[in-house]
Amino acid sequence: MDREQLKRSGQVLAPSIFTMGNMACGFYAIMSAHIGNFTEAATAICLGVVFDMLDGRVARLVHGESSFGVEFDSLADFLTFCVTPAYMMCALLFKDYGPLGYVASFMFTLCGALRLARFNAIAQAGEGSKKTFQGLPTPAAAGFLASFVLLYEIVEQGKSTKMLSIFLDLVPIIADIGPVLMIALAFLMVSNIPYGAFKQQKSGSIRPMIFAGTVMVLLYYFPENSLFFITLSYILSGLFGAVLKIFPKRA
Repeated sequence: MDREQLKRSGQVLAPSIFTMGNMACGFYAIMSAHIGNFTEAATAICLGVVFDMLDGRVARLVHGESSFGVEFDSLADFLTFCVTPAYMMCALLFKDYGPLGYVASFMFTLCGALRLARFNAIAQAGEGSKKTFQGLPTPAAAGFLASFVLLYEIVEQGKSTKMLSIFLDLVPIIADIGPVLMIALAFLMVSNIPYGAFKQQKSGSIRPMIFAGTVMVLLYYFPENSLFFITLSYILSGLFGAVLKIFPKRA
């Protein structure tokens, strides 16, 4: 193997390490949910989201994009963001809903798989946009469910934490409509609603740094609240943008 081939192998391997971390988080989350440790399962899913964000950025940084990386990343995403959240929600809440709970969990897994397959097809055709995603990304849907589970576990176990009252009121409502919400997230993933990709940033712009710093501070002081608020806001941002497009612009 010459130097150029060795360099290329290293470029492909670098992002794949983070993809393996993503997959490991998904596997650990399933094992944790299986034994009833839903807090650790939800935390592992959130950590998987971080790994998923890093692998793409590392791939672009070292110019390690490859068809292998795309396929490997999709397999990891399917485990961590499709199968694992569905199993976690089913084990935690949906088992009490009978067939409806199982159908909702399967719909989430199925639509997540369809979204990933569509994403790969668009990427291979070179028709993807760097500014927006087509449909709700699977990490966002899984992150929202994981953040909800973290809040739910705090409420159920009566833990002492810094939680805003509005989120305390939302937890039982979301639990009651859980299967319906799960199906709604499933259809958002396979919809054509554009969601921000945040892949390209203007060089020298200070806004991304301010935003990232603000998010880090909020996550440090109010982790559960911030995770839930951020993921919910992202989901609603696509819906809000779609509603605005329905109404014609006024002169």
